[in-house]
Amino acid sequence: MSGRPADRPGSGGVSRRPVLLAGLAVLLIVAGGWFAWRMVGAHAQPAERPDRIAVETSTGRHEFTVEWAVTPEETQRGLMFREQMAPDHGMVFDFLEDAPRSFWMRNTVLSLDMIFIRSDGTVARIARNTVPFTDTPVPSGEPVRYVFEVNAGTSDRISLAPGDRVDLD
Repeated sequence: MSGRPADRPGSGGVSRRPVLLAGLAVLLIVAGGWFAWRMVGAHAQPAERPDRIAVETSTGRHEFTVEWAVTPEETQRGLMFREQMAPDHGMVFDFLEDAPRSFWMRNTVLSLDMIFIRSDGTVARIARNTVPFTDTPVPSGEPVRYVFEVNAGTSDRISLAPGDRVDLD
């Protein structure tokens, strides 16, 4: 007889077909899970985010050009290593749901104001003039969805206070 024992039916060997089918099934399950995860993620996050947002304070409406940090990679990097930022610019971190948040200033050159914002767009807390290059946690103080980072002193310049509104749409 020719061929290997595993290739002959009834020879007591193991056929390759079940192994290949099992491998294909695993691949389809993984690919399907990835596709489903991508679809859920696409619906969980707004398709487009504004490149400008407005902050309403007692001194009026103040507009900012913003970058969004949404992915884990963007959130982890934030404004690290940036040496300058225009006065009317900032970065918004969107965590998609309210929860206690804590930030640090590791590898962050600029001193920042961190504005902690609830899902309804109201300011919960402002951490003014954070210290660059520190690992000291800066907590939100309560559950928030967003954190808006601007140059240090911006909150004082626009008279930002807890309870003021940020239009993130």
